[in-house]
Amino acid sequence: MNAQSFVNRPDKPETIVNGLSVDVEDWFQVGAFEDVIERDQWGALDDRVDRNVRQILDLFDAVDAKGTFFTLGWVAQRHAGLLRDIADRGHEIASHGWDDQRVFRMDARSFATDIARTRNVLEDASGTRVVGYRAPSFSIDARTPWAHEVLAEAGYAYSSSVAPIAHDHYGWAEAPRFAFKPVEGSNFVEIPVTTAVFRGKRLAAGGGGFFRVLPYAFSRWAIRQVNRNDGRPAVFYFHPWEIDPGQPRVSGAPLRSRLRHYTNLDKMAGKLEQLVREFQWGRMDAVAKRENLRLRLEKAVHG
Repeated sequence: MNAQSFVNRPDKPETIVNGLSVDVEDWFQVGAFEDVIERDQWGALDDRVDRNVRQILDLFDAVDAKGTFFTLGWVAQRHAGLLRDIADRGHEIASHGWDDQRVFRMDARSFATDIARTRNVLEDASGTRVVGYRAPSFSIDARTPWAHEVLAEAGYAYSSSVAPIAHDHYGWAEAPRFAFKPVEGSNFVEIPVTTAVFRGKRLAAGGGGFFRVLPYAFSRWAIRQVNRNDGRPAVFYFHPWEIDPGQPRVSGAPLRSRLRHYTNLDKMAGKLEQLVREFQWGRMDAVAKRENLRLRLEKAVHG
């Protein structure tokens, strides 16, 4: 098969392996509560991440799905056994930064320190090499053009840190919807979280709160659109706390934040099981390799 035929041939939807990812953080480590729960309080709060991640691992095992666990260094330092178990079950361990600090609140030097510290802990805990990164709250955007270069220089193969939409908390509306190479002369690739298009407008469709709140039919439609119309893999993410309706309630947070965080927690596990059974899923490093090849072939064809 020549390069031209590879680029022009849309994959059959049933053969496309989508990127399945878990952003491993606990219920108190979310942006919604950052103004009411200080980082120095984290160690004294109810630690529920181990239990929730193991429930996710059992679900993935049941449907023979593999995924990527973008993990906070703070969590990995306290749950080395969990990291080892994730890796032993065939999943990818990747970086989510140290303690959920948004990238646009750092400069290039502090960001480099953050990803180096996190990577060391993740690799020690899991016994695997870390090549992927996801910024907390998809915080690589138009304000941080240097972040991709820092990641590439540090030896990362890919990032999945861009949300190519306009949102009140995050987003880079001008970014490409699908994989792109942000660093000239490097094989480093950015794989944005999934968006769908309706009447010319981009819609967030990659998981998290949107998946919990909206009807399941929306996510099915969005993933099918990306697979069938665009011939590309979808990128889906969620958090362990999203399957935990028994987590503590934070009363001091703004009402909007609480609604976003707590809505449909009791329905999430069931919807998630339906999703992983209906579509094909795989690790983000495998998606990155395939998308990197696609980009190289497109460049060879189109110049």
